[in-house]
Amino acid sequence: MSAATRAAANGSDSSDASGPAGAALGGRFLDAAIELLARVRDEEAGPIAAAGELLADTVADGGRLFVFGAGHSSLPAQDVVYRAGGLALMNLLAVPGVVGVNVMPATLGSALERVDGLAGAVLDTSPARPGDVLVVISLSGRNSLPVEMALNARALGLKVVGVTSVAYAAETRSRHVSGTYLKDHCDLVIDTKIALGDAELTAEGISAPFAPASTVVTSALMQAVMAAAAGNLAARGIDPPMLRSGNVDGGHEWNGRIMTEYGDRIFYRHRATDQGPRP
Repeated sequence: MSAATRAAANGSDSSDASGPAGAALGGRFLDAAIELLARVRDEEAGPIAAAGELLADTVADGGRLFVFGAGHSSLPAQDVVYRAGGLALMNLLAVPGVVGVNVMPATLGSALERVDGLAGAVLDTSPARPGDVLVVISLSGRNSLPVEMALNARALGLKVVGVTSVAYAAETRSRHVSGTYLKDHCDLVIDTKIALGDAELTAEGISAPFAPASTVVTSALMQAVMAAAAGNLAARGIDPPMLRSGNVDGGHEWNGRIMTEYGDRIFYRHRATDQGPRP
């Protein structure tokens, strides 16, 4: 049950707290996000650990790591690529027009998610190969693009981790011709627990549910998987190739060494003089 549903059931609205209504709503959103984070920590611990082990297996075996997300689902994907404190080997599998809201009009990105065949074209021209891992992030998991991305990746011999809300598969209709969802084409699924509609709050005077938490929760899940992968590698005696901030002394030199050592598995750089990751 979402926080919005709980609030409605309890008769809560913007008048139930002391102080300005805006501050009360801000606190309610943070409470809802914290509750969701605690829920995925407790209920998805197994899949998080399994995903970390899969990534560690791939790194240890010399494989490549990729992550994909469309629209706002691209934000958690981007957050683990070329990131200070992150695993250097995570590569963004970008689909033109769907990575963010910079495409004009912004609605074009949503339309492209429903185009059949786009995922296959992207994978066929990518450096991904059998034995690699692809993490596919999609809140609803119902559109053609994430479904075909997972389906085609597995057909090419990749292992696929899906990060999605399983609730959407129970409460919506698939937009893929097969009638299936992202979760149906993955080797491993991590459930974000986000309720249908991705809006945690309702309040008097605001006609639509609001305050989405999917980015907060999914980004945290992705970082949890990265931490699990790093710990798994360290347990095997392998120093995980983590990036340091370019804004700390020695960061550029550290990252340069990492990128040289693992250059054949890093696809977001083109020359040895690249600077450090964003803070």
